[in-house]
Amino acid sequence: MFAAVRLSIRRKVAMSLVATTASTVLAAQPAPIFDAHMHYNIEARDPYPPAKVLEIFRKNNVRGILGNSRPNEGTELLMKAAPASLTVVPFIRVYRDRADYGTWHRNPEIVAMIEREFTQGNMAGKVRGIGEFHLYGDEAKSKEFAQIVAFAQKHDLWLHAHSDEAALAHIFALAPKAKVIWAHTGFSVATERVAALMRQHPGLMGELSYRNDITDGGKLSKQWRTLFTAYPDRFVLGSDCWVTERWAQYGEIMDYYQRWLAELPRDVAVKIAHGNGERIFGIKLSP
Repeated sequence: MFAAVRLSIRRKVAMSLVATTASTVLAAQPAPIFDAHMHYNIEARDPYPPAKVLEIFRKNNVRGILGNSRPNEGTELLMKAAPASLTVVPFIRVYRDRADYGTWHRNPEIVAMIEREFTQGNMAGKVRGIGEFHLYGDEAKSKEFAQIVAFAQKHDLWLHAHSDEAALAHIFALAPKAKVIWAHTGFSVATERVAALMRQHPGLMGELSYRNDITDGGKLSKQWRTLFTAYPDRFVLGSDCWVTERWAQYGEIMDYYQRWLAELPRDVAVKIAHGNGERIFGIKLSP
């Protein structure tokens, strides 16, 4: 009996050492990152020209980005400048300028712009999604937004939604099989509720920028550890450089991710860091 107990203890210690070693290796060798919420907006172009942005990516081991910029020319600039070591996945942003923020979801000109960007210009044939867009409550019930969702379904595009639960529910009511990247994973939605939504909607991915509750006292929280290990295939990281100041903080943002990624099992951390981005877009990042 005592021999069996000692054997069980040795096994547990060995498993703990394996997990600790994996985390230590990840901390020493930061995981490659796919940045699934990246804006290169017009205000950032002068202080952060493409060469400077690419150097920021290189320093932070970012091997792929989901580009959605206001206007879309920002993403096109990065596509043109990107070296072979950086994969750019272009999305069509629904904002031509700041004036579109409050009206895009009911503006037929935006519907026409999406259709035009998809078939013409430098992103034609490469577009993988629409957004990021901001949408709340009954705003999702407009005729124009229904047309955008139908367009996404027709062309197998992802929707990058900065939305409350009401708008998110309406997206899935319009298209039960929609593929949605939920910006900020709802900001403050409880992890238990996030889990319920993921069970309900197989096409839902959670993007993690501005989820500052992932850590508690500088360590990965119990709630998020449980969620990540239960749904390792459903989360991606993002920088969300929605204002120029975020570019100055880019290294801090990625360091924050790397710290709590190092506390997860290696396979889970790799999926969240870049593997899920590779899988959902059918790409392979540079090693």
